[in-house]
Amino acid sequence: MNFTERDRAMQRDGAIQAAIARGLVGPGEPVAGLLDIAGIRRSAAELRAAFEEFTAPGTPVLHAFAVKAASLVPVLRLLAQEGLGCEVASPGELALARAAGVPVARTVLDSPAKTLAELREALALGIAVNADNPEELARIDALMASAPSSAPIGLRVNPQIGGGSIGAMSTATDTSKFGVGLRDEGARDWVVQAFLARPWLTRLHGHVGSQGMPLELMAAGVTALYDLAEEINEKAGRRQIDTLDIGGGLPVNFSSEATTPTYREYAALLHATVPGLLSGRYGLVTEFGRSLLAKHGTVLARVEYAKSAGGRPIAVTHAGAQVATRTVFVPEAWPIRVAAYDAGGRPKTDAPVAQDIAGPCCFAGDLVAENRPLPRLEAGDHAALLDTGAYYFSTHFAYNSLPRPGIYGYAADADGGVRFATVRTPQTLEELTAESGGAHAKSLGELGRQ
Repeated sequence: MNFTERDRAMQRDGAIQAAIARGLVGPGEPVAGLLDIAGIRRSAAELRAAFEEFTAPGTPVLHAFAVKAASLVPVLRLLAQEGLGCEVASPGELALARAAGVPVARTVLDSPAKTLAELREALALGIAVNADNPEELARIDALMASAPSSAPIGLRVNPQIGGGSIGAMSTATDTSKFGVGLRDEGARDWVVQAFLARPWLTRLHGHVGSQGMPLELMAAGVTALYDLAEEINEKAGRRQIDTLDIGGGLPVNFSSEATTPTYREYAALLHATVPGLLSGRYGLVTEFGRSLLAKHGTVLARVEYAKSAGGRPIAVTHAGAQVATRTVFVPEAWPIRVAAYDAGGRPKTDAPVAQDIAGPCCFAGDLVAENRPLPRLEAGDHAALLDTGAYYFSTHFAYNSLPRPGIYGYAADADGGVRFATVRTPQTLEELTAESGGAHAKSLGELGRQ
């Protein structure tokens, strides 16, 4: 059965109503994150199928989910069951991947600021490591000399092809902090010589952008990566580079229910633009994150008060900068859709009224939508922030010491109802207090006493 955008919206509506009926969202827990588990499985399957269609049979392919997009152990475990690995960028993300049971052979460590301890652990475990810069590569040299490792090791390069529409998300600009800039004077020759001097350096990594990056520019970055690998292998006189890590960064459509662009569109473009990439000459690693989860998540928040100012209605909800940080602070780059539901979780169908959807944080700009036409929200109604399955409720901003909300996965049951599973329990005030140094309450008062 073909799953349509309307099907997804209807399942989401049913889940919202069920979540309210079961008290997952209500006066005591006024905000929660909801994840469509069947939708996540579909996205993982679509990713695998897209590259299988265009990649030569037998080519080693690892789709490593970017853990930063959803740092939630149950989600990582679900994706592992769907055949994905993990791309981690910190000791915490590595710990989450290991807690989820992701094998080290399906884990990739990327970070521009790896410590010596992180590198030592990764090499000892056999985790693939992509070095970011010459100084980091020198650290790996010393570690390999003292304790040789069979871990796959690569080098991240920046083809410096330019940015997309969101500067902060563009990683292939001339002055990007990531990787070795290939167009800098002498840099390309240094990269080639770095590989020729290190037989154990067998991978190239490049991630040229994220949200706001057109597919054609992404493909140009991958082409530059492939061309460099070919040059290095030719000069080495052998297949020294055996794997290309092309990163992720597939943009997400936040303006409608449609999923666009698709993984198949991107894979087809790569096949047409740089056919050697998928010919079996190289193993392949991808690092998609946002595009796997965004469309399958909803932040559901209770409207605490309805008011007006300057003639404009304002719905004061419990979802603001603490869950929608980028949307609140950079709304022009990160606008999201908002849907209106009544107290029982049924979609509101009244005539749209331009209104602000405000969050609970104590600053004036804490708005997830400004002057947005929606059925008028009243106290006790609910606002749903759509397409928020990646980053939003899993990357909490602890402003005003607002507790982290609960997160729940949902799926249809055999009778057409909705089943829920806990992904993360709501943070208690006791946990929040402990996290904020509660055990050391008296420590400062004891300093300086004679």
